[in-house]
Amino acid sequence: MNFEFSKEQMAFLEEVEQFLDANFDPEVFDPTRENMAQIVDTPKRREFMAKLGEKGWLGITWPQEYGGKDGDGVYEYLLNEALARRGGPQIGKGVGIIGKTLIRHGSDKLKAEFLPKILRNEVEFAVGYSEPNAGSDAASMQLRATREGNGWLLNGQKTWTTSAHFAEWYWVGARTDPSVPKHNGITLFLVPLNHPNITIKPIWTMGDERTNEVYLDDVWVSDDYVVGELNKGFQYISEALDLERFTMFTYSPIEERLNLLIDWAKSAQIDGKPVRNDMLVRQEIAQLATEVEVARVIGLRFVHESSKGGAAPTSWASEYKLFATELSKRLANSSMDLAGPSTQLRVKTLEAPMEGRSESTYRYTVIDTIGGGASEIQKNIIARRKLGLPKNF
Repeated sequence: MNFEFSKEQMAFLEEVEQFLDANFDPEVFDPTRENMAQIVDTPKRREFMAKLGEKGWLGITWPQEYGGKDGDGVYEYLLNEALARRGGPQIGKGVGIIGKTLIRHGSDKLKAEFLPKILRNEVEFAVGYSEPNAGSDAASMQLRATREGNGWLLNGQKTWTTSAHFAEWYWVGARTDPSVPKHNGITLFLVPLNHPNITIKPIWTMGDERTNEVYLDDVWVSDDYVVGELNKGFQYISEALDLERFTMFTYSPIEERLNLLIDWAKSAQIDGKPVRNDMLVRQEIAQLATEVEVARVIGLRFVHESSKGGAAPTSWASEYKLFATELSKRLANSSMDLAGPSTQLRVKTLEAPMEGRSESTYRYTVIDTIGGGASEIQKNIIARRKLGLPKNF
């Protein structure tokens, strides 16, 4: 595969950068929020994403019959990385997880209702897979859906539902057939989050961001809002998780944090001696720079494999997610180790090394190794699907 971009792709990236320059707003772009910068959780962020929709950039890879451009996935990659580099909201959840799943498996009604709104950024979604006893093992979810007339009653609890406190719709998995093996009895539903029987309670993360517990008590959902076939939900979730593992853990912020560390090392002094002359510092930064390049290449390989059509390449998605998030954690650790105790000052402290960025990154990167499937889950996927190892070994 070719790891360089074509002239057309570079021209598109230049157009994106010019658009971002023209629409810069510190309330929209904040790289210090790290991975959580991607969510569209304020009116200004929604307005900005609507502008992307007007440009036709939210459906670059969607089929033309659904309002897209039938474009190559590399254009979506370039757009998302440009947004991530500046700490801006990104296109992952609505366009990728919900939109692409509806295109593949949704009814005509769901496509007609939701796809145009996604392209115009008129709707926000929360994703409900994790439960108190079913985190990375989504197939173990126990939220129950029981038949009630021409619909379903949902009862149970979800947790770690980022976006539930501002989204309009809940993309939620529930167990519709407890008598079959756990992977085969799950169905996906779309549920309005303003339903009176839904209770949302905040959970504050170590990264100072809000996620949520969501309680559903006799929440009735019409058959019209069942996504795809009954009991095929885990298959759809697995496809969407491959996209999530790539689009939600972008490469650009890792590269930016490495550049911050390099810039600090160029000018910093410890005990009157330039840090840049310390061989251990040089060795550590060189190792990190090498690993950051590896992350870039694994990401591009995912884009290349995805461009072949069909479902996202699972093993490459897991390899990228595992390597990128663990690297991000190592980079945060190294930044704090190399720059010393003053890196513990809070982010945006001007007198701290790298203005305190290491401190916030250190807290956020732990969360990144868990979201979208913990590192242990990614290792198991790679072992089974890439290396052909048995489940129990």
